[in-house]
Amino acid sequence: MTTVRKLIDEKAEAKIYTVPSTATVFHALQVMCEGNTGAVLVTEDEKIVGIFTERDYAREGEVKGRNARETIVADVMTSQMVLIKPETTLEECAELMGKYHVRHLPVLEKDRVVGVVSIRRLAEALLQQKQGTIVELENYILGTGYGE
Repeated sequence: MTTVRKLIDEKAEAKIYTVPSTATVFHALQVMCEGNTGAVLVTEDEKIVGIFTERDYAREGEVKGRNARETIVADVMTSQMVLIKPETTLEECAELMGKYHVRHLPVLEKDRVVGVVSIRRLAEALLQQKQGTIVELENYILGTGYGE
């Protein structure tokens, strides 16, 4: 079974986007736009204290009368994060995302965030894994692809 470690290794250069808890929502949205990401981790004194996502903004922002330029991230972020380890399998990630209704899973190794698995990246990896299995089965059935 494929683990999150493989995803992290494949995207070794992937940047982890963070904003301080005192930043405005507007600043967090700018960081998300620049990074083409749907979430940023929220920090206090270099410690991760939450996550701010597009969904948080949609549910806790303007709809509730909060102005993005005046609201601080700490007021609208999700502080109860679902954290995973590099050894977590892709299937376990899918189960956690479904169970907790989240789209981003920060990856923790030795008390340090080493990546974030998004639902999009997870779907791509699971699809790739399934396609590989199909090719292997076709080769087995047809007797091709071995020893060539």
